[in-house]
Amino acid sequence: MANQNPTSLPISNPETTQTIPTTGFSAKMIVQKLKTNLVLRSKWGELNGAMGDLGTYIPIVLSLTLSRDLNLGTTLIFTGLYNIMTGAIYGVPMPVQPMKSIAAEALSDSSFGVAEIMAAGILTGGVLLLLGVTRLMQLVYMLIPLSVVRGIQLAQGLAFALTAVKYVRKIQDMPKSKSLGERHWLGLDGLVLAIVCLCFIVIVSGSGEKDTIHHGCGDDDIGNLGCDQKRIVEVGGKRKSRVRRVIFSLPSAFIVFVLGVVLAFIRRHEVVHEIKFGPSKMEVVKFSKHAWKKGFVKGTIPQLPLSILNSVIAVCKLSKDLFPEKDFSATSLSVSVGLMNLVGSWFGAMPCCHGAGGLAGQYKFGGRSGGCVALLGAAKLVLGLVFGSSLAHILRQFPQGILGVLLLFAGIELATCCRDINSKEDSFVMLICTTISLMGSSAALGFLCGIIVYVLLKLRNWTYNDKPFSTIWVHKSPEQH
Repeated sequence: MANQNPTSLPISNPETTQTIPTTGFSAKMIVQKLKTNLVLRSKWGELNGAMGDLGTYIPIVLSLTLSRDLNLGTTLIFTGLYNIMTGAIYGVPMPVQPMKSIAAEALSDSSFGVAEIMAAGILTGGVLLLLGVTRLMQLVYMLIPLSVVRGIQLAQGLAFALTAVKYVRKIQDMPKSKSLGERHWLGLDGLVLAIVCLCFIVIVSGSGEKDTIHHGCGDDDIGNLGCDQKRIVEVGGKRKSRVRRVIFSLPSAFIVFVLGVVLAFIRRHEVVHEIKFGPSKMEVVKFSKHAWKKGFVKGTIPQLPLSILNSVIAVCKLSKDLFPEKDFSATSLSVSVGLMNLVGSWFGAMPCCHGAGGLAGQYKFGGRSGGCVALLGAAKLVLGLVFGSSLAHILRQFPQGILGVLLLFAGIELATCCRDINSKEDSFVMLICTTISLMGSSAALGFLCGIIVYVLLKLRNWTYNDKPFSTIWVHKSPEQH
């Protein structure tokens, strides 16, 4: 069925879709390519997949809106446009996420305001654009071993999962990014609600593997029954099969998200009177020399390694795993992230990038085409134009436990992509990279240690096996595992 829940991240036998080769840039070919990229493989599946990235998007954007006066309306408009354009260009559920390192600095330092945030985004985008147009990013992509990339992905996935558990277990002060205490069992944002939503998604979506529907008895058993009994078994089996297909095709993440929106109004119905219609006022951000300097030192420098690794390298490798028939390049993704921030950040839109976690989450819940993120982008665009920044009043009442559940599945799905690492040496490098990334809270530090261990192991193998020196940096591609 078209609406059945998707399988988990494929590594060796992914689903494939037909692509139309393009040899020119005629208007007809461009229109055909847009139709192909934006087609909805499954209406409910793509809509469900669009919810897979909200577990990271909403907490970060909401926290910055409430604590640093980020223009939520402008951010929604620009990120909505980014979603639509990336969906049309790539034809896959390419996510658009806030830059996490810049957001973390802004939430921890009260003097790191909107001007510093936007300056950091512009400078980060400029560096990524330069790396892209000079094709240096493609060189980086080719040199980084798969085991190191998988280590970064595993660390990011586990970090998402741990944060999700924190959202579920403890009451969160989003603007300050602090836990206030244990969450109550009952209530409109209680543990019971989160557990029910978690169980519902597990029952409907499973682990992501295709469900095999078995009837109650085999052919030999049916052959031993009478005609009437055979008819009863066949009718009963068809009914059970139909019910199962209906249940397993439900858009679980979308249903859970809609439940959260309804509960947000129920928790504080006065929020209706705080909503103002119309887009937020859009202005060009004014920068000082101090804002540029602080944005670069405290924002751009820590963000660059994360953007290069998780927003470009990891996304490129994960995209090739999920959609091997599509043509992805580190150059294209680097240019994409660079242009997004060189445009939107001047007007106060939160600096954004792509992310392996968002891609894994959207794929987990059913996203298979650019139409998935285009739907999400259209929704953001409408909300930004109709409600503007007043939408923050609604999001503030959204049950945090439900956000945690959505984020948990995205994190687990990203972490499972490392299952194609099947040699002990590669697993050793991956786990070193993951452990240091998690314990040091720095993907750059984990990456550096992973590269050092990888080189040491290759040098050891070279000296032990007396192989040519040129074989030291030869690492396996995903297809060779």
